[in-house]
Amino acid sequence: MADLIISKARTKDASKECNVSGDFYDALDQKVRELIAAAEKRAVANGRKTLRPHDL
Repeated sequence: MADLIISKARTKDASKECNVSGDFYDALDQKVRELIAAAEKRAVANGRKTLRPHDL
């Protein structure tokens, strides 16, 4: 797999009440990649090359 899109340090900082397991990062990264791919499809379908918040 490619380098992680997400930051491990920032993910740890975002979770206030729970520890973060090592394999959580790969799963989170995969979800982020899926969100980006879906947003790209929506933007292209709407004739744009710029991703906007409403594409999520």
